Amino acid sequence: MMERRRMDASLLVLLLGHLAAALEVPLDLPQPPTITHQSPKDYIIDPRENIIIHCEAKGKPHPSFSWTRNGTHFDIEEDPNVSMKPHSGTLVVDISRAKAEQYECVYQCTARNKHGTAVSHNIVVRQSRSPLWSKERISPMVVQEGVSLVLPCRPPAGLPPPIIFWMDNNFQRLPQSNRVSQSLNGDLYFSNVLREDSRNDYICYARFPYTQTIQQKQPISLKVLSHDPADERKPTFLVPSGPSSSKTVLRGQVLEMECIAEGLPTPDISWTKVSGELPTKRTYFLHYQRTLRIENVSESDAGDYRCTAKNKLGSVHHNIHVMVKAAPYWIGAQPRNLVLAPGENGVLTCRASGTPKPSITWAMNGIPIENSPKDLSRKVEDDTIIFTDVQTGSSAVYQCNVSNAYGYLLSNAFINVLSETPRVLTPANKVYQVIKNHRALMDCASFGSPIPKITWFKDSRSSTLDGDPYILHDNGTIEIHTAQAHNAGKYTCVARNSLGKEENHILLEVKEPTRILKQPEYKVVQRGRSAVFQCKVKHDPSLIPTMTWLKDDGELPDDERFYVDSDSLTITEVSEIDAGVYTCIMNTTLDHDSASAELTVVEATPTPAVVTERPDPPTDLELTDQKKRSIQLTWTPGDEHNSPIQKFLIQYEDSLHHRGHWHNLTEVPGTRTTAHLKLSPYAHYTFRVLGHNAVGFSRPSFPSRVYKTEPAAPDENPTGVQGLGTKHDNLVISWKPLTGLQSNGPGLHYRVMWRQKAVNSDWNTASVANTSKFVVSGTPTFVPYELKVQAVNDHGAAPDPAIAHGFSGEDLPVAAPNNVQVMVLNSTLAEVHWDPVPSKFIRGHLKGYKVYYWKEHSLHKHNPHHVEQEILTFSGNHTHGKLPGLHPYSLYSFNVRIYNGKGEGPASPTQEFETPEGVPGAPTSLLVTDTNLDSLTLEWSPPHVRNGRITGYTLKYQPVNNSNELGPVEELALSANETSVTLSNLRHSTRYKFYLNAKTVRGAGPTISQETVTIMDEALISQLDVDVGTGVGGNTQTSHPIARPPPHHPHNNAMPASPFGNVSYSVGDDGALISWDYWGPEKNVYVEYRLENSEGEEEWQKELVNGSQNVMLKGLKGGLSYRVRLVAKGHHDQPLHQSQELLVKVPGEAVPWRSGPALPCIV
Repeated sequence: MMERRRMDASLLVLLLGHLAAALEVPLDLPQPPTITHQSPKDYIIDPRENIIIHCEAKGKPHPSFSWTRNGTHFDIEEDPNVSMKPHSGTLVVDISRAKAEQYECVYQCTARNKHGTAVSHNIVVRQSRSPLWSKERISPMVVQEGVSLVLPCRPPAGLPPPIIFWMDNNFQRLPQSNRVSQSLNGDLYFSNVLREDSRNDYICYARFPYTQTIQQKQPISLKVLSHDPADERKPTFLVPSGPSSSKTVLRGQVLEMECIAEGLPTPDISWTKVSGELPTKRTYFLHYQRTLRIENVSESDAGDYRCTAKNKLGSVHHNIHVMVKAAPYWIGAQPRNLVLAPGENGVLTCRASGTPKPSITWAMNGIPIENSPKDLSRKVEDDTIIFTDVQTGSSAVYQCNVSNAYGYLLSNAFINVLSETPRVLTPANKVYQVIKNHRALMDCASFGSPIPKITWFKDSRSSTLDGDPYILHDNGTIEIHTAQAHNAGKYTCVARNSLGKEENHILLEVKEPTRILKQPEYKVVQRGRSAVFQCKVKHDPSLIPTMTWLKDDGELPDDERFYVDSDSLTITEVSEIDAGVYTCIMNTTLDHDSASAELTVVEATPTPAVVTERPDPPTDLELTDQKKRSIQLTWTPGDEHNSPIQKFLIQYEDSLHHRGHWHNLTEVPGTRTTAHLKLSPYAHYTFRVLGHNAVGFSRPSFPSRVYKTEPAAPDENPTGVQGLGTKHDNLVISWKPLTGLQSNGPGLHYRVMWRQKAVNSDWNTASVANTSKFVVSGTPTFVPYELKVQAVNDHGAAPDPAIAHGFSGEDLPVAAPNNVQVMVLNSTLAEVHWDPVPSKFIRGHLKGYKVYYWKEHSLHKHNPHHVEQEILTFSGNHTHGKLPGLHPYSLYSFNVRIYNGKGEGPASPTQEFETPEGVPGAPTSLLVTDTNLDSLTLEWSPPHVRNGRITGYTLKYQPVNNSNELGPVEELALSANETSVTLSNLRHSTRYKFYLNAKTVRGAGPTISQETVTIMDEALISQLDVDVGTGVGGNTQTSHPIARPPPHHPHNNAMPASPFGNVSYSVGDDGALISWDYWGPEKNVYVEYRLENSEGEEEWQKELVNGSQNVMLKGLKGGLSYRVRLVAKGHHDQPLHQSQELLVKVPGEAVPWRSGPALPCIV
């Protein structure tokens, strides 16, 4: 066992000629032990708890552990109170059956395996102590006012020493000042006493930190007499005594010196260093200047210090000579393990210093090196061991001991001789995120023996990354000093030595910085009003932002008057306590930005108006610190005109590319008069500055002198790269060209590259002039391509561009959908299904499918033939679609086609389907004829839209009295072949309403209604409104029961050539009711009308009546006649069909029904 002393320590620094940082050996490889955790050298324990002495180590194989106590072997198994944790060297002492004092010893741990032995430093275990104050009787103290006084504390010695403070009986700290203060040893000093110092509870307390106990001294009683106060006097020192003293302090520790003086008036204390300046950043004055503290002492702090006590009667000095000693400390790097391949050379260096100079000794595997086995590859030279041509058996752990009178250092470092192929320790596919324009560091931690060489590649791996902007560090880390968007991508690091290689992939993402676009502004708000601070922020969309508001660098008050929105802070009903500085902070996971503004609250009283104006323009523009891509601009602000300048706007003109045009470059706060401007190469810059206050912008300053930047290769490539074909055998590659300022130099052109995506082919390349597209001819139809467009000028090329994707030109599809089927869902709806067309037949971007369908004819013989074709489009990769709005009881044909960006493919074979019957339309007409005293005849025409086979009719009718109240309903069922019926036994002079509808097997259709009045003679037949409704009580368009002429019909009884028939009208109080039949295919049907004798080309008034067969024309003027016609129009609003014109006469006045059986009359 090696000799143990207080100086058992060392610093070990590994210096390998080609390695700056130590290699971390993976734990699956053979290696000697390494101590990873140990208790401190001075280990103070709590006597109330079990003692735990730490010793952890790693190695392969895992090390075994042993201990010494007070320099001799400690047999743990012989002590029932001590156990060792499994797979560890940590000791646990159970003090429940023993006293802690038994284990106050010096311990040292040893960890060993077959490759070597490592040892810990000495661990001195001592228990903390908090002894009681000794019993003493303290007599009351009586002094004269004005004299000096010391109240002694003299606490009991503890381990560690206690913390001293003075309090009264109520546990309140006694007030201290430059007159009364506590010394470093805990005594309470009075430079002079006053009457108010009299009290009987001066109590000194000692707090022992380890046990968290507090001890108190007996209270001291002090009485100050004032009948014969002491005279004024110049200062004298109470501490320290004499004119000078000395003090020794260790390097790195805290130096505390104190000077306490008495005198009347109270003296002031000041400090100086006689032999130099006080170190301002490490110097502190405590206890009202009575204590000088210097932290982290260095050798430069040695010398003479002087404290001076002074009052109006004089002064006194005391000199303190400070000597700085040093326990051993390391020089250079921390201890490093050494890994060598067989046949390699290496050096272990143990370099340390101290005052006085320390001694250095070496050991191997815990045995002094002079007693260890000889090794021809090893040579010891003072603080260095040199290894030459090492072999496998040379693995061991070396200990270096450095010690002097003030301390010691001990360090373990192993030499491990291995032959290992490289392995990369950084996790695979690790993603690094960095903010644009910030430094990016990507790791490639590796291990191998011999030490691997690291090389880096990006994306295509065309060349190694070993020059600007890349910096390769010795540990394998690659650095990009200022990351840009084009630096993002996939990186590969390769670790290679003579035994092999291994590679790893890294992803770098460059994010946009977080920037506050609109900062909160200074506000002056009257009390009781609201204040709103804006804070609009821009950040990278992939980062999650968090907005925080502060008031005076603290949290916002917990007050509902403070409302935080996504980009603003609102304070309602402000008061004086709300005044302060408000700061908005936008944080993301990678960066942050902040801005502040002050709120001033004033009384809500009128104040004299202050005349404010725009600021005067800045002057004296000067360009300094000129660099290739930056320059510094300074200026002098113009007059503010009673409104503070909030910001300055800096603009530039590039006379090389855009002469005469000024562009905004940047803004700076109004408190700054200097801006560092980033510039582009190959530009002729001129700058000007505008000031901005609350009124607005100033006029621009006079321009600066011209600054010309040198040309350079482009920094960026074109954006918006895409590939589209305009023909089936070409590919048009297009992009957004660079601007003149982006070109960075003369001779801008583009290197266009393309290759088929799915084929392992080389890139095709073409160089094109400064244009925005390039056409590749002779391409296969619609195949994917990878595309790149790189900017090039006379000074070089931009970075390797990102890959874009495109397709060559499309052609018409060559196949129709297969397995086309139709399902009829009901009489007006069908659903078509088909199989998707295989992608190889589409020959383009799939846009969707189209179903072409048309009505061949109705299944009823009376309906005309229809051939109008309908098209329904189903976008996307659909395999079915529904056809709505079909006609019942009809035969339809259809086919399906696919279409792409070029057009439609061939149609599938045309198929047919039939729609089932539906309910019929209303009968075409309903007329009353042969009206007699108690009978009449009804005649009708079958429905124009039958929607199936008519199975019969239902006729309902009921009387209507003079109050328009309806009587009981009579109902008749009529056969399908009937078109008239005579009703008998009706009441004379009675108004009747009739309802008629047709039926198919699917049910009854809508009704047509008619009204008339039975009469007493045949002089007059009153025939009233015709209307299509839905049943009894339906929407019957009629007026009050007045006599009116019968409906007017066209004179030609044959079916007219146009699709309009049975056009008629009747006039009532509400207007003129126009009725008709229509069987045409057009859907846009209008009623048009104008005055009979209108002059010139007066336009026809028109109303859209789609789907209806009657309309009420309102607003016609009484006593006038109108020309009325029906018009059917096509898709482009061109007239296709129109009815014969109808002359509608509007009566001038209407006479109502009279009570009683009076006859209707015509006006």
